[in-house]
Amino acid sequence: MDKKALRSKIRRQKAAMTPAQIEACSRELTRKALASPLYEAAQSVYGYLPYNQEVRTLELLQAALDSGKGVAVPKVFGDTMRFIWLTSLQDVAPGYCGIPEPLADSPEADDPHALVLMPGLAFDPAGHRVGYGGGFYDKFLAQEPEHPTLALCYGFQLFPCLETDPHDIPVDQVLWAQVPEELV
Repeated sequence: MDKKALRSKIRRQKAAMTPAQIEACSRELTRKALASPLYEAAQSVYGYLPYNQEVRTLELLQAALDSGKGVAVPKVFGDTMRFIWLTSLQDVAPGYCGIPEPLADSPEADDPHALVLMPGLAFDPAGHRVGYGGGFYDKFLAQEPEHPTLALCYGFQLFPCLETDPHDIPVDQVLWAQVPEELV
């Protein structure tokens, strides 16, 4: 299946999820992420603010803030993305494509070893991912390759093997949660 068809298929599956399924999976993935050696070793977390049916990351980001870790989230500037420090998860507003972004006056993040939480539509066990098509994370990681990376996804987003392009940068670890059918 090519990337365009795969993106369409996963978007349909995500759109069919109930709020209860999203919350149950997000809670499980938060627990897994907090126990991950990548998270435990990180002094800072470059996360993302959830949009539509993405895994909810707010509890994870708040736990990082509460434990004294630096937390930054992306802000789009033209065709590039930069991470901006947050001191509160309330310091955001709708930005690029309506996705929540930090307010403009927040400082740019500068931890070259921060753990990067990677959103995406599809992943495989080797860490290959199919993103949303903008290439923002691949461009960012090509410029700052030292970051450890962690992806959080639903079980139906995990595939045995994904087709990749030369510019695709795999993630270091993929955590997934099976969508509970009983919550449909």
